[in-house]
Amino acid sequence: MSIKKIGVLTSGGDAPGMNAAIRSVVRYAIYHKLEVMGILRGYEGLINEELMPMNHRSVSNIINRGGTILKTARSERFMAEEGQGLAVEVIRKNKIDGLVLIGGDGTYRGGNCLSEKWKIPCVGVPCTIDNDLNGTDATIGSDTAVNTALDAIDKIRDTATSMERIFVVEVMGRSSGFIAMQVALAGGSEDVIIPGRELDYETMCHEIVNGNLRGKVSWIIIVAEGTSSASEVAQEILKRTDLETREVVLGHVQRGGSPTATDRILATRLGAAAVDLLLKGETNKAVGIVADKVNVVDFETATKEKPVSFEELYRLLKILT
Repeated sequence: MSIKKIGVLTSGGDAPGMNAAIRSVVRYAIYHKLEVMGILRGYEGLINEELMPMNHRSVSNIINRGGTILKTARSERFMAEEGQGLAVEVIRKNKIDGLVLIGGDGTYRGGNCLSEKWKIPCVGVPCTIDNDLNGTDATIGSDTAVNTALDAIDKIRDTATSMERIFVVEVMGRSSGFIAMQVALAGGSEDVIIPGRELDYETMCHEIVNGNLRGKVSWIIIVAEGTSSASEVAQEILKRTDLETREVVLGHVQRGGSPTATDRILATRLGAAAVDLLLKGETNKAVGIVADKVNVVDFETATKEKPVSFEELYRLLKILT
C-alpha cells in the first residue's frame, strides 16, 4: 500500500523534545509529498477525532519548546477493544495510511495493538525521560531531564554546604533508576537509592555519622521515586543519626523546559527515520539510536524490561565520595 497521508500523535507523559520530534515528522513527511494530520491528546484524541491538518508552518519555532503542541493524555478507553475500534474508524474515515507514535512503553503497546490486531501501519519514536526502552541508547527527553535535575541539585548543594545539612532529593523514576544514577554521579552526591538495589539504612547512616565525626558537614542523597519517598528517607536518617536532614521533591519540573541540543538532534533524526519506515511499508516498529546509527526493533522488543545494571557506576560513586 502506498502511503499518502500519515497521522502523528504524542501520548503518555510529556518529555522535552516531543515538539522537535513532531517538527521533524511533519516537515520530513511534507518533503516526501505526504499529507500530515496532527492528532491531539494521544489515543484519547484519536478516539474523539481531534485531528488537524499540519503544514510546514504548523511546526515553526517549536524545536526549542518543551511539552507538546499536540497535547498528550492517557486513555483508558483505548485499552478496551471498543475504544480501539472507534480509533480505527477515525483512521479509516480520514484516510490515514499510517501513524507515527511519539512516546514511551504505553504508547508503543498501543501501536503494537493497532499494527497486529487492526492492521494499521505504526512506527514509534522513543520519547520518555526514563530512558527505559530497548533498541536505543537514549530516549528523547532523558538528557534534558537529567540536566534539569542536576541544575537543581547543584543549587541544593550550595545550601547544604552553607547550612551544614543532609539533603535527600527525590527525582523521577518509578521503575527506572536512570535519572537518579546519572544525577548522583554527575552531581557528586554521597549516595543514591534506586530500584534494584536494596536500601541499606544501616550502612548509609553509619557512613554519615563517621563522615560527620571527621568533619564532613553536608550530604546529598538522591532517591528515585520508585524506591521510597524523600520524606521517609529523611525521617529515617534523622532518627538514626540525629543530624539535621531535609527533603526535596523535584517532581514534574524534570518533564518541562527547553530540550538540550542532544535531545533536539535525537528527536530530529528519529522523527525522520520513522517517516522513512512508513514509506518503506514497515509497521509495528520502533526507531532508536545505537552507537550513533539509526536502529529498528519491533514494538514487543522495545517494551521488554530493559536490562540495566548500575553497579559499576554505583561503585565509582562510592569510591569518589
